Amino acid sequence: MPFIKPRLASSASTPVHQLMRRADEVILGKQHAIQQAVACLLARGHLLIEDLPGVGKTTLAHLLARLFGLQFQRIQFTSDLLPADIIGATIYDRNAGSFHFHPGPVFAQLVLADEVNRATPKTQSALLEAMEERQVTVEGDTRPLPEPFFVVATQNPGSQIGTFPLPESQLDRFLMRIQLGYPDRAAEHELLRGVDRRDILRDMQPMMAQEDLLALQRQVDHVHVADAVVDYVQALMDYTRSSEQFHSGLSPRAGLALLRAARAWALLEGRDAVLPEDIQQVFVSVSCHRLHAVGGTPGQHEPRLATQVLDNVPVP
Repeated sequence: MPFIKPRLASSASTPVHQLMRRADEVILGKQHAIQQAVACLLARGHLLIEDLPGVGKTTLAHLLARLFGLQFQRIQFTSDLLPADIIGATIYDRNAGSFHFHPGPVFAQLVLADEVNRATPKTQSALLEAMEERQVTVEGDTRPLPEPFFVVATQNPGSQIGTFPLPESQLDRFLMRIQLGYPDRAAEHELLRGVDRRDILRDMQPMMAQEDLLALQRQVDHVHVADAVVDYVQALMDYTRSSEQFHSGLSPRAGLALLRAARAWALLEGRDAVLPEDIQQVFVSVSCHRLHAVGGTPGQHEPRLATQVLDNVPVP
Protein backbone atom coordinates (compact mmCIF):
# COMPACT_ATOMS: atom_id res chain seq x y z
CA MET A 1 0.00 0.00 0.00
CA PRO A 2 1.45 3.41 -0.90
CA PHE A 3 2.31 5.96 1.76
CA ILE A 4 -0.74 7.97 2.82
CA LYS A 5 -0.39 11.70 2.30
CA PRO A 6 -0.23 13.68 5.55
CA ARG A 7 -3.27 15.63 6.62
CA LEU A 8 -4.72 17.30 9.68
CA ALA A 9 -7.41 15.36 11.49
CA SER A 10 -10.82 16.22 10.15
CA SER A 11 -12.77 15.89 13.41
CA ALA A 12 -12.30 19.50 14.46
CA SER A 13 -15.08 19.73 17.05
CA THR A 14 -13.15 18.29 20.02
CA PRO A 15 -10.91 20.40 22.26
CA VAL A 16 -7.73 18.69 21.08
CA HIS A 17 -8.52 19.41 17.44
CA GLN A 18 -9.37 23.02 18.25
CA LEU A 19 -5.99 23.15 19.98
CA MET A 20 -4.24 21.81 16.88
CA ARG A 21 -6.02 24.37 14.70
CA ARG A 22 -4.79 27.10 17.02
CA ALA A 23 -1.25 25.70 16.84
CA ASP A 24 -1.44 25.76 13.04
CA GLU A 25 -2.03 29.51 13.23
CA VAL A 26 1.38 29.89 14.89
CA ILE A 27 3.48 27.20 13.17
CA LEU A 28 2.22 27.96 9.68
CA GLY A 29 1.86 25.24 7.08
CA LYS A 30 3.02 22.37 9.32
CA GLN A 31 -0.24 20.60 10.15
CA HIS A 32 1.20 17.10 9.89
CA ALA A 33 4.16 17.91 12.14
CA ILE A 34 1.80 19.44 14.70
CA GLN A 35 -0.41 16.35 14.72
CA GLN A 36 2.65 14.11 15.06
CA ALA A 37 3.86 16.13 18.05
CA VAL A 38 0.43 15.97 19.72
CA ALA A 39 0.18 12.23 19.01
CA CYS A 40 3.62 11.76 20.58
CA LEU A 41 2.46 13.57 23.73
CA LEU A 42 -0.77 11.57 23.94
CA ALA A 43 1.20 8.33 23.54
CA ARG A 44 3.41 9.31 26.51
CA GLY A 45 6.47 9.37 24.28
CA HIS A 46 9.25 11.87 23.74
CA LEU A 47 9.89 13.89 20.60
CA LEU A 48 13.12 14.62 18.73
CA ILE A 49 13.04 17.42 16.15
CA GLU A 50 16.03 17.57 13.83
CA ASP A 51 16.33 20.47 11.43
CA LEU A 52 18.20 23.60 10.52
CA PRO A 53 18.17 26.53 12.98
CA GLY A 54 15.34 28.98 12.54
CA VAL A 55 12.53 26.78 11.20
CA GLY A 56 10.44 26.74 14.38
CA LYS A 57 11.68 23.81 16.49
CA THR A 58 11.86 25.75 19.75
CA THR A 59 8.65 27.61 18.97
CA LEU A 60 6.76 24.33 18.53
CA ALA A 61 7.88 23.05 21.93
CA HIS A 62 6.97 26.30 23.67
CA LEU A 63 3.65 26.36 21.83
CA LEU A 64 2.69 22.88 23.05
CA ALA A 65 3.48 23.85 26.63
CA ARG A 66 1.32 26.98 26.36
CA LEU A 67 -1.68 25.31 24.75
CA PHE A 68 -1.70 22.30 27.08
CA GLY A 69 -1.01 24.43 30.16
CA LEU A 70 2.15 22.51 31.07
CA GLN A 71 4.98 23.68 33.29
CA PHE A 72 7.81 24.47 30.87
CA GLN A 73 11.58 24.45 31.24
CA ARG A 74 14.14 25.05 28.52
CA ILE A 75 17.65 23.63 28.82
CA GLN A 76 20.21 25.03 26.40
CA PHE A 77 22.65 22.21 25.75
CA THR A 78 26.25 23.34 25.36
CA SER A 79 29.62 21.64 25.48
CA ASP A 80 30.23 22.74 29.10
CA LEU A 81 26.82 21.65 30.44
CA LEU A 82 27.03 19.16 33.32
CA PRO A 83 24.57 16.41 34.36
CA ALA A 84 23.90 18.26 37.63
CA ASP A 85 22.77 21.26 35.58
CA ILE A 86 19.94 19.07 34.30
CA ILE A 87 18.85 16.83 37.17
CA GLY A 88 19.88 19.02 40.13
CA ALA A 89 22.21 18.53 43.06
CA THR A 90 22.29 18.10 46.84
CA ILE A 91 23.74 21.19 48.53
CA TYR A 92 24.68 21.71 52.17
CA ASP A 93 22.68 24.37 54.00
CA ARG A 94 24.82 25.86 56.77
CA ASN A 95 21.89 27.50 58.52
CA ALA A 96 19.88 24.28 58.71
CA GLY A 97 22.96 22.11 59.23
CA SER A 98 21.79 19.57 56.64
CA PHE A 99 21.86 18.74 52.94
CA HIS A 100 18.95 19.71 50.70
CA PHE A 101 18.20 18.64 47.17
CA HIS A 102 17.79 21.45 44.64
CA PRO A 103 15.89 20.06 41.65
CA GLY A 104 17.14 20.85 38.18
CA PRO A 105 15.10 21.95 35.17
CA VAL A 106 14.25 18.34 34.28
CA PHE A 107 11.58 18.53 37.01
CA ALA A 108 9.03 20.05 34.66
CA GLN A 109 6.11 18.69 32.70
CA LEU A 110 7.49 19.73 29.32
CA VAL A 111 11.26 19.91 29.06
CA LEU A 112 12.85 21.42 25.97
CA ALA A 113 16.35 20.01 25.48
CA ASP A 114 17.46 22.60 22.98
CA GLU A 115 20.29 21.59 20.61
CA VAL A 116 20.76 18.37 22.57
CA ASN A 117 23.60 17.17 20.35
CA ARG A 118 25.81 20.13 21.29
CA ALA A 119 26.43 18.64 24.75
CA THR A 120 28.91 15.88 25.51
CA PRO A 121 27.75 12.24 25.68
CA LYS A 122 28.12 12.30 29.49
CA THR A 123 25.65 15.14 29.76
CA GLN A 124 23.31 13.66 27.17
CA SER A 125 23.13 10.50 29.27
CA ALA A 126 21.66 12.48 32.17
CA LEU A 127 18.37 12.40 30.30
CA LEU A 128 18.33 8.61 29.81
CA GLU A 129 16.83 7.58 33.17
CA ALA A 130 14.44 10.52 33.16
CA MET A 131 13.06 9.67 29.71
CA GLU A 132 12.82 5.91 30.27
CA GLU A 133 11.84 5.62 33.94
CA ARG A 134 10.31 9.08 34.47
CA GLN A 135 12.43 9.49 37.55
CA VAL A 136 15.96 10.55 38.45
CA THR A 137 18.38 9.14 40.98
CA VAL A 138 20.69 11.53 42.82
CA GLU A 139 23.12 10.20 45.44
CA GLY A 140 21.05 7.06 45.92
CA ASP A 141 17.69 8.79 46.26
CA THR A 142 15.11 8.22 43.52
CA ARG A 143 12.81 11.11 42.80
CA PRO A 144 9.73 10.88 40.54
CA LEU A 145 9.21 13.41 37.77
CA PRO A 146 5.96 15.34 37.23
CA GLU A 147 2.99 13.83 35.41
CA PRO A 148 2.67 14.28 32.50
CA PHE A 149 6.35 14.32 31.56
CA PHE A 150 7.26 15.14 27.96
CA VAL A 151 10.74 15.78 26.56
CA VAL A 152 11.05 17.67 23.31
CA ALA A 153 14.65 17.67 22.12
CA THR A 154 15.94 19.64 19.17
CA GLN A 155 19.13 18.99 17.34
CA ASN A 156 20.96 20.51 14.44
CA PRO A 157 22.11 18.32 11.54
CA GLY A 158 25.20 16.30 12.47
CA SER A 159 27.17 17.91 9.67
CA GLN A 160 27.25 21.20 11.58
CA ILE A 161 30.30 22.14 13.64
CA GLY A 162 30.33 21.38 17.37
CA THR A 163 27.85 18.50 17.51
CA PHE A 164 28.09 15.12 19.27
CA PRO A 165 25.94 12.41 17.64
CA LEU A 166 23.31 10.86 19.89
CA PRO A 167 24.04 7.16 20.53
CA GLU A 168 21.52 4.55 19.46
CA SER A 169 20.45 3.95 23.07
CA GLN A 170 19.53 7.63 23.45
CA LEU A 171 17.80 7.83 20.08
CA ASP A 172 15.66 4.84 21.06
CA ARG A 173 14.24 6.84 23.99
CA PHE A 174 12.44 9.09 21.52
CA LEU A 175 9.12 7.76 20.32
CA MET A 176 9.22 10.00 17.24
CA ARG A 177 11.78 11.93 15.27
CA ILE A 178 10.43 14.57 12.91
CA GLN A 179 11.60 17.40 10.70
CA LEU A 180 9.81 20.70 10.12
CA GLY A 181 11.54 21.95 6.99
CA TYR A 182 10.99 25.26 5.29
CA PRO A 183 7.40 26.53 5.04
CA ASP A 184 5.76 26.69 1.64
CA ARG A 185 5.68 30.02 -0.16
CA ALA A 186 2.20 31.05 0.98
CA ALA A 187 2.86 30.16 4.63
CA GLU A 188 6.21 31.95 4.59
CA HIS A 189 4.61 35.05 3.06
CA GLU A 190 2.05 35.13 5.88
CA LEU A 191 4.82 34.55 8.43
CA LEU A 192 6.93 37.44 7.11
CA ARG A 193 3.99 39.84 7.11
CA GLY A 194 2.46 38.71 10.38
CA VAL A 195 3.01 39.30 14.07
CA ASP A 196 6.20 38.05 15.70
CA ARG A 197 5.65 34.47 16.90
CA ARG A 198 7.14 35.31 20.31
CA ASP A 199 4.49 37.96 20.83
CA ILE A 200 1.76 35.44 19.97
CA LEU A 201 3.18 32.90 22.42
CA ARG A 202 3.44 35.47 25.18
CA ASP A 203 -0.30 36.23 25.03
CA MET A 204 -1.49 32.66 24.44
CA GLN A 205 -3.69 30.99 27.03
CA PRO A 206 -4.04 27.23 27.73
CA MET A 207 -6.76 25.48 25.75
CA MET A 208 -6.82 22.24 27.71
CA ALA A 209 -6.65 21.35 31.40
CA GLN A 210 -3.98 18.93 32.54
CA GLU A 211 -6.65 16.53 33.79
CA ASP A 212 -8.10 16.38 30.28
CA LEU A 213 -4.67 15.66 28.82
CA LEU A 214 -4.11 12.82 31.28
CA ALA A 215 -7.56 11.45 30.41
CA LEU A 216 -6.65 11.47 26.71
CA GLN A 217 -3.40 9.65 27.46
CA ARG A 218 -5.35 6.97 29.30
CA GLN A 219 -7.83 6.79 26.44
CA VAL A 220 -5.02 6.01 24.00
CA ASP A 221 -4.35 2.77 25.88
CA HIS A 222 -7.89 1.59 25.10
CA VAL A 223 -7.76 2.13 21.33
CA HIS A 224 -8.26 -1.33 19.81
CA VAL A 225 -5.59 -3.02 17.70
CA ALA A 226 -6.82 -5.99 15.65
CA ASP A 227 -4.67 -9.05 15.00
CA ALA A 228 -4.45 -8.12 11.31
CA VAL A 229 -2.88 -4.78 12.22
CA VAL A 230 -0.39 -6.53 14.52
CA ASP A 231 0.44 -8.84 11.60
CA TYR A 232 1.11 -5.77 9.46
CA VAL A 233 3.46 -4.32 12.08
CA GLN A 234 5.30 -7.62 12.29
CA ALA A 235 5.61 -7.75 8.51
CA LEU A 236 7.19 -4.28 8.53
CA MET A 237 9.60 -5.32 11.27
CA ASP A 238 10.48 -8.57 9.49
CA TYR A 239 11.26 -6.67 6.30
CA THR A 240 13.74 -4.37 8.07
CA ARG A 241 15.42 -7.39 9.66
CA SER A 242 15.82 -9.33 6.42
CA SER A 243 16.60 -6.42 4.10
CA GLU A 244 20.22 -5.91 3.07
CA GLN A 245 19.62 -2.15 3.27
CA PHE A 246 19.95 -2.10 7.05
CA HIS A 247 22.63 -3.20 9.52
CA SER A 248 19.88 -4.30 11.90
CA GLY A 249 16.10 -4.26 11.85
CA LEU A 250 13.47 -2.84 14.15
CA SER A 251 13.45 -4.26 17.67
CA PRO A 252 10.37 -5.47 19.58
CA ARG A 253 10.49 -2.21 21.53
CA ALA A 254 10.29 -0.33 18.24
CA GLY A 255 7.21 -2.38 17.36
CA LEU A 256 5.57 -1.45 20.65
CA ALA A 257 6.45 2.20 20.02
CA LEU A 258 4.87 2.00 16.58
CA LEU A 259 1.63 0.64 18.01
CA ARG A 260 1.51 3.29 20.75
CA ALA A 261 1.97 6.06 18.23
CA ALA A 262 -0.64 4.55 15.89
CA ARG A 263 -3.15 4.32 18.75
CA ALA A 264 -2.68 8.02 19.48
CA TRP A 265 -2.98 8.89 15.79
CA ALA A 266 -6.21 6.88 15.49
CA LEU A 267 -7.63 8.69 18.52
CA LEU A 268 -6.84 12.04 16.92
CA GLU A 269 -8.61 10.83 13.80
CA GLY A 270 -11.72 10.20 15.89
CA ARG A 271 -11.60 6.39 15.88
CA ASP A 272 -11.42 3.77 18.62
CA ALA A 273 -9.50 1.24 16.50
CA VAL A 274 -6.20 1.35 14.62
CA LEU A 275 -6.22 1.02 10.84
CA PRO A 276 -3.22 0.18 8.64
CA GLU A 277 -3.30 3.81 7.49
CA ASP A 278 -2.54 4.90 11.06
CA ILE A 279 0.55 2.68 11.05
CA GLN A 280 1.64 4.27 7.78
CA GLN A 281 1.12 7.81 9.06
CA VAL A 282 3.49 7.34 12.01
CA PHE A 283 5.87 4.70 10.63
CA VAL A 284 8.48 7.07 9.21
CA SER A 285 8.75 9.24 12.32
CA VAL A 286 8.87 6.20 14.64
CA SER A 287 11.31 4.08 12.64
CA CYS A 288 13.74 6.27 10.71
CA HIS A 289 15.96 7.03 13.73
CA ARG A 290 16.01 3.35 14.68
CA LEU A 291 17.18 2.12 11.27
CA HIS A 292 20.88 2.22 10.38
CA ALA A 293 21.40 1.97 6.65
CA VAL A 294 24.32 -0.01 5.29
CA GLY A 295 26.95 2.51 4.24
CA GLY A 296 25.15 5.34 5.97
CA THR A 297 25.99 7.39 9.04
CA PRO A 298 24.61 5.97 12.32
CA GLY A 299 21.72 8.04 13.61
CA GLN A 300 21.23 9.81 10.30
CA HIS A 301 17.65 10.90 9.59
CA GLU A 302 16.65 8.88 6.52
CA PRO A 303 12.88 9.05 6.03
CA ARG A 304 13.26 7.97 2.41
CA LEU A 305 14.38 4.49 3.44
CA ALA A 306 11.53 4.12 5.92
CA THR A 307 9.08 5.12 3.19
CA GLN A 308 10.56 2.42 0.95
CA VAL A 309 9.76 -0.14 3.64
CA LEU A 310 6.11 0.93 3.50
CA ASP A 311 6.12 0.68 -0.28
CA ASN A 312 7.58 -2.86 -0.23
CA VAL A 313 5.39 -4.40 2.49
CA PRO A 314 1.78 -5.13 1.52
CA VAL A 315 -1.03 -4.91 4.03
CA PRO A 316 -1.92 -8.50 5.14
